[in-house]
Amino acid sequence: MRRLLIIACLFLTTVLPAAARQTLLTPADYLGYELGERFTRHHEVAGYVKHVSEASPNVVLTEYGKTNEGRALLLSFISTPENLARLEEIRTNNLKLAGLMDGELVGEALSIVWLSYNVHGNESVSSEAAMATLYDLANPSDPKTQPWLANTIVLLDPMINPDGRDRYVNWYNQAVGATNNVTPDAQEHSEPGPGGRTNHYNFDLNRDWSWLTQKETQARIRIYNEWMPHVHVDFHEQGVDSPYYFAPAAKPLHAVITDWQVEFQTIIGRNHARYFDQKGWLYFTKQQFDLYYPGYGDTYPMYNGAIGMTYEQGGGARAGLGIITAEGDTLTLAGRIAHHYTTGLSTVEMASVHHDRVVDEFKAYFDRANSNVGGEFASYVVKADPEDGRIDAMALHLQELGIHVGTVSEGRRASGYSYRSGDDTTFRVTPGDLVISAHQPRSTMLNVLFEPISSIPDSVTYDITAWALPYAYDVDAYATSERIEPDSAYVRSEGNVSVASGQSYAYLIRWKDVSDAKFLSDLLQKKIKVRYAEKAFEIEGGSYDAGTLIVTRTGNEMFGEKLGNVLSELAQRHNQTVTAVSTGFVDSGADFGSSDVHYIKPPKVAVVRGNGGDWASSGQIWHFFEQQIGYPVTMMTPERFQSVDLGDYELVVLPEASYSELLNEDGLGRLTSWIRAGGRLIAVGRAASFFMGKKNFAIKKKPKEKKDEDEEDEEDNEDRPDSDTLKVYGERDRDRETERNQGSIYQVSVDNTHPLAFGFGQESFVLKRGTVSPAYLSGSGSWNVGVLKVHSLVSGQVGFEVKEKIEESLAYGVQQMGKGSIVYLIDNPLFRGFWYSGQLLMANAVFLVGQ
Repeated sequence: MRRLLIIACLFLTTVLPAAARQTLLTPADYLGYELGERFTRHHEVAGYVKHVSEASPNVVLTEYGKTNEGRALLLSFISTPENLARLEEIRTNNLKLAGLMDGELVGEALSIVWLSYNVHGNESVSSEAAMATLYDLANPSDPKTQPWLANTIVLLDPMINPDGRDRYVNWYNQAVGATNNVTPDAQEHSEPGPGGRTNHYNFDLNRDWSWLTQKETQARIRIYNEWMPHVHVDFHEQGVDSPYYFAPAAKPLHAVITDWQVEFQTIIGRNHARYFDQKGWLYFTKQQFDLYYPGYGDTYPMYNGAIGMTYEQGGGARAGLGIITAEGDTLTLAGRIAHHYTTGLSTVEMASVHHDRVVDEFKAYFDRANSNVGGEFASYVVKADPEDGRIDAMALHLQELGIHVGTVSEGRRASGYSYRSGDDTTFRVTPGDLVISAHQPRSTMLNVLFEPISSIPDSVTYDITAWALPYAYDVDAYATSERIEPDSAYVRSEGNVSVASGQSYAYLIRWKDVSDAKFLSDLLQKKIKVRYAEKAFEIEGGSYDAGTLIVTRTGNEMFGEKLGNVLSELAQRHNQTVTAVSTGFVDSGADFGSSDVHYIKPPKVAVVRGNGGDWASSGQIWHFFEQQIGYPVTMMTPERFQSVDLGDYELVVLPEASYSELLNEDGLGRLTSWIRAGGRLIAVGRAASFFMGKKNFAIKKKPKEKKDEDEEDEEDNEDRPDSDTLKVYGERDRDRETERNQGSIYQVSVDNTHPLAFGFGQESFVLKRGTVSPAYLSGSGSWNVGVLKVHSLVSGQVGFEVKEKIEESLAYGVQQMGKGSIVYLIDNPLFRGFWYSGQLLMANAVFLVGQ
């Protein structure tokens, strides 16, 4: 019923009688200028899309969501009037083909093609091409396109990222002169930061398909999963000097990609080539753009049974309305539109021509998925912890991806791979555990997201090479070849406040994951005073770990007898369990008035934004505060940071960036004085590395291991070119892989007695990227809280030269400096917002360290 309601509520237009329709206008007639003469803002694109839906019997329009800045996300459904009249039937037929809905098909199943434009806002040709494509498909008198629609429905999203698009277009319209200047040096070809590529929080929406961290992605995946297209195209742009790229894709291809998916990419690519050859347009295939990382607009559809493809036009933010290329030609917006327009229609053509096989292969894909054909593991089990929100968060994540989860009503023993230990072992499945069977329609997506060790067939790849969710959520999970089918619904924990035997003296909240930090954030903003226990304790029959939050009646007199009611209301809102106790006298550990119980002073937080051109990291931190924990933050320009009174802030966060200019000798001295006076600093990624070797800062570069004379002689010999060591020019990209780490998972040994690691076990996992110089903290008052030990690589591709450097180095640590402190986070724990346990690490740094 929920699926039906979603679709029914979203449609903005219906098929109107001919007499009630307007005349269908071309984009030029509607906008007042030819496509390619200027850029079109979101509201103008939206206006034209709505006009087409009102004027053409071939189009129905839906608004499927809104952006952070309130712009509408639109989707056009394009087919014949007869097909649109049975739109819901077509949708449910397709879900029945995939085994996602029970029942027999009614009527003919159609090919379903989804065209997505402008996921990167400053790859600006996309939405212009979308309007041209929409018009030709919507025009009932077009002799070329209309036959295709007899057996095909096209879903066209003209602008996935309206906020980024308008950021770019508004800037460009201000930067361009009375006529555009094709000279590459002109200001219109140098877009300032943060640029229009990303969304409001500077997240790359073409990395978020599987993680669902962003509002736009969440809305899109909801409706995508309601339709499950057979073909999906993501339209992009690349450098101005690059020819057009279309599928088939480059290697590596994930092992789960089928022969049919590769074959049909090639069929479509050959049809594109036919049109491009006729025009004499340059293009390339099978290079650069691989199919591995699951967060893309081509791989997510691939792992969900579709033919997913990226199309890349030369241009991007630099191109503007026109630019002179390296070869001396002028690349125009009109020319870029023509290329995307051609491949868009060519894709629809092939889906229609090969309709029968497209539909049959789609069904066969899900028949295999339901049987888990080729899957290494038959089931995945995540051990329950009723007081740990990580399992609930993972279950919700999987459900939003359309993956079925549940639990068992009876316990049993099983054997399988432990994500925590990395060994094969036996374990017990108990009621309440999160159980996910791989015998389900979306088993391919499930297996990709849960593979313990990345099965990458080629080291030369475009993105991170490991991402398994059990590591990201830091849960106790197992992968087993035994088929364990959940027979009961997984029930998320519900918030409640227990009642003390007598008058409540205090209320206790366990500190396990970032949902607890979000609860704490709300408590602090409600002016409720909160403390935390530095050591574990026992009281009134309960055991509580270090980090447990304590709300005493003392200090919260302003709430009087209503304190329990206020906490109960907030607990229900946050699905939190709050335990009331009648005394502050503990059975073991420190009493609530002890110096081992610390008051949490609500920090006033400043984040330096955009320093050194790195907008992604600051955006991720901004998103963390505003959307993940709901805590107020001041985003500050580097210029303002140089003059602000740091004494007005308790906490400063430095995102990943270069700080050589901002923190010159004077700036670093000012920051050091603020820390000594009690300020708290969090340095993320390259910001942490910046302090290496700086006076007063404890972070040091890990020394190189000393080699004996024989090893040194061997190294000298390796420098001499001979028949064995001469490099091959054609392998130069692969040679660089020895020094690269695109993104891999490492196990961290954790000192969980330190506040930075409260809520963690003795081992955790980090996503490590790049080749940041390995470090450690030295000196009194410094703690290496999280350390990568020898052989700590868990999953992912890492060049052997980098691997040797990373081992036995710092993951995160804390330095005491005077009355203040510095938290060093060597790798960004908020990268792309999906490393769930990283959010707890950041919350500890914000609320607990240095209190």
